[in-house]
Amino acid sequence: MSRRIRIFQVDAFTTDRFTGNPAGVVLDADSLSDAEMLAIARELNNADTAFVLKPDGPDHDLRVRFFTPRTEASFVGHATVATHFVLSRDGAPPLHALGAGGRLRQRQKSGFVNVEVRGSGNARRIAVRQPAPPLGRQLNDRERLAVLDSLALSTGDIDTRCPLRIVGGAGTRLLIGVRSTEQLKGLKPDYSRLTTLSAQLGAAGFFVFTLSHGLVGSLTESRMFCPALGIPEDPVSGNAHGLLGAYLAEQGLLPHTGATAQFTGAQGHHVHRAGRVDVELEFSEAKLDCVWIVGQAVSIFETEMEMGTLPIS
Repeated sequence: MSRRIRIFQVDAFTTDRFTGNPAGVVLDADSLSDAEMLAIARELNNADTAFVLKPDGPDHDLRVRFFTPRTEASFVGHATVATHFVLSRDGAPPLHALGAGGRLRQRQKSGFVNVEVRGSGNARRIAVRQPAPPLGRQLNDRERLAVLDSLALSTGDIDTRCPLRIVGGAGTRLLIGVRSTEQLKGLKPDYSRLTTLSAQLGAAGFFVFTLSHGLVGSLTESRMFCPALGIPEDPVSGNAHGLLGAYLAEQGLLPHTGATAQFTGAQGHHVHRAGRVDVELEFSEAKLDCVWIVGQAVSIFETEMEMGTLPIS
């Protein structure tokens, strides 16, 4: 039986085409099997492709599954931004009008997130609300030295205010604060060693950031490496910036009113895909309650694919 699916290519966390973080978005994916979703993700060859499905319960408005060219992912921030940029486009069915206050509840493998569209037209921003991420352990000296060596960093390159720490639940990252942009430029990741360290440490990726840089309007600049997930360098990560917000608040490096805090993080400059992520934190009785990842996006192309029976083993 022939089926037609709609596919969009979107650059997230940017308004300039061919920058930010690219993602595929496949609508009306309910008829696709797991093998077909993986085959489409492999063919599009983005770091991540989102597949939009109907809800299967009363506690959410839609489901989204995320696939890398290798496997299914629990949650992907930039692909969620791309998905809701597509769903809120002019002429699309008014899905976002159905949610309370324009907010939708999305279910994925990792659980639930709330998503809202702020503004309209090409200037609209997609905001994704996640629960406060768990703050994991700091590395011991042996682990720390192994990670630094795998990135061509020395102890003197590290920002002394920023201990190396694992953050996150479903998608863990090791956060590494360095002194300046010079350290970011000089990184020489050994992807094979980083893949091994991911398994040993329980951190799926390595998020290297600095609070000292020359980018106007941003608190941080960063780079991220996830070879264990098949992503040597991720251009712009929304999820990792959410983790960074929780980390900076815990370390006392992010000023806040007691109820809210916000900052902008820059990423992607070193792979010629510059983008920015806005992060908003909400506190309740001085305890972090939730993190919002906010970003814009731009459409690259849309197409249709006719699906038959794929010869997938």
